[in-house]
Amino acid sequence: MAVLVGSIVQGAVGFGLGLVAAPMLTLLAPDLMPGAIQVVNLTLPLFTLAVEWRKVDWRGVGFAILGRLPGSALGAVIIVYVSVYTRGILVAVMVLVAVALTARALSVPRNSYTITSAGFVSGVTGTATGIGGPPIALVYQDAKGPQIRATLAMFFFLSAAQSLAILAFVDELPAQALLTGGVLIVPMVLGFLVSGPLRRHLDGGRVRVAVLVVAAASAVGLIAQNVVTQLWGS
Repeated sequence: MAVLVGSIVQGAVGFGLGLVAAPMLTLLAPDLMPGAIQVVNLTLPLFTLAVEWRKVDWRGVGFAILGRLPGSALGAVIIVYVSVYTRGILVAVMVLVAVALTARALSVPRNSYTITSAGFVSGVTGTATGIGGPPIALVYQDAKGPQIRATLAMFFFLSAAQSLAILAFVDELPAQALLTGGVLIVPMVLGFLVSGPLRRHLDGGRVRVAVLVVAAASAVGLIAQNVVTQLWGS
């Protein structure tokens, strides 16, 4: 359900899959994250690109990937040396930060420096937690809908491929994570199909508020679950 809802949101506005689904997946199966969500992150953009690939801002994608390379390396270090419990808290905190920034609708100038910086932050958070969309989305929030969706889709596709390769290299990509990610492609496809007819009719204000509330609630629940598990274990 989390992947279905996240795919509807991302199909309509360009990002949101990780923001909605990652907290729930981390809550239910922390050992399979972020590999499982990255399989979905790799697949969903292909559907968007099949429709809107002509709108990709290739220059921006280039700068974003340039920044993401070192960010992904740092994210891999976090995966290897940081516990599952701490990573769960990190996922929740990143979601809450993304929600706060998105709710404030900060205006970020779009240039080579900001795009590269956003790519770096996205590399860290995307590789470590599966949530890499908000930094890039903030930079492109003033662009037109098709350009946002197409550019983010290309960036997410390349980013997910990079993250999966790094996770495999550091032996943090179990077969079960790949299998789970493959199963989650089914609700992802359904979500994308639902998002198509909704793009022209969604009321951005109400949907945006609902997404932020759900994401924030998931993050708070994840923090509570991790704290209770830690206290119970001790």
